[in-house]
Amino acid sequence: MLGVILALLSGIANNIGMILQKKVVNKYSSKEKFFKNLIKNPLWCFGLILQLFIGAIFFMIAQMFIGPSMIPGLMAVGLIILALGSIKILGEKLNKLEIFGIILMIIAITLIGLSGVEINIENINIIEINLLIRITLFTLFFTIISLILFIFQKKKFYPGISAAINSGIMFSLSNFWIFPLMATITQIFLLNVLLDELIIFIIASIILILTNIFGIAKIQEAFKFGQASNLIPIQQIPVQISSPSYYILIYAKLPNIQSLFLIWAGVILVIISSFILGKRQAKLEKIS
Repeated sequence: MLGVILALLSGIANNIGMILQKKVVNKYSSKEKFFKNLIKNPLWCFGLILQLFIGAIFFMIAQMFIGPSMIPGLMAVGLIILALGSIKILGEKLNKLEIFGIILMIIAITLIGLSGVEINIENINIIEINLLIRITLFTLFFTIISLILFIFQKKKFYPGISAAINSGIMFSLSNFWIFPLMATITQIFLLNVLLDELIIFIIASIILILTNIFGIAKIQEAFKFGQASNLIPIQQIPVQISSPSYYILIYAKLPNIQSLFLIWAGVILVIISSFILGKRQAKLEKIS
C-alpha cells in the first residue's frame, strides 16, 4: 500500500512541478534572457525541485515496494492533477475532446505499465558487441529525430509541438541510458571494472546529464506556445512508445501474448490521444 501511495505522489509531484514551471514561463515568455529569468525565479526552481527531485525520490522508493511495472500507470494519475491545475492555476480552457484525449493518455500509460515488461540487469551482458551496436543505432536514430524537431522549431513549424516532442525524445534517451549506467556502476564502485565497462559508464553519465538538461529546456520552450494540459501529454508520446520498443528491439526480449496485447493497446491509445491533443495544440499555435 505504501508503494502505491508513493507512486501516486510521484506522479502528482511531477505534474504540480510542471504546472508551476508553466506559470512562470507565462510571465517571461515574451522577454529577453528567457532561461536566465526562469532560473532566478524561486517558484520555477521549486517546480523543478518538485519534478526532478521530490518526484524522483518517491519514484525510487516506490520501486522498492512494488517494483517498476505498476509505477507508470499509477503515476499517470498525475495527469488528472495536471488538467485540474491547468484550469485552476493557469486559467487554461479544456474542451470535452481534450479531456477525452488526456483520459486516453492515462489509460494508455496504465496499459503499458501493466504489461509488466522489465529487464533484469543480471541477465544482460552490456559489453556484448551486437547489443552495443543496437544501443548505438537506437541512440543515433533518436538523435537524428531530435535534430529534425529542432529544425522544425527554428523554422516555426508548429514550434510548441516540435519542442514538446523533442523534450520527450530527450527523456526517452535518458530513460534508455539509465540501464547501461546501472549495469556498469556496481563494477565501478567495486573497482573491478573493465575498460569497456568504464567507457560505457562515462558515456551513459554524459548522455544522462545532457538529455535531462535539454529535456527540461525544450519543455520550457514548448510552454511559450501553448497549454501545459496539451503539451505535457504530447511530451509523453515518445516516452511511452519508446519504452516497450527498446525492451523488444534492443534487448531482444519477446513479451508473452498478454503483455504484447497490453503494449499494442497502450501504443494505439497514445497515438489516438496525441492526434486529439496535437490537433488542438496546432490550432492554438496558428492563432498565436
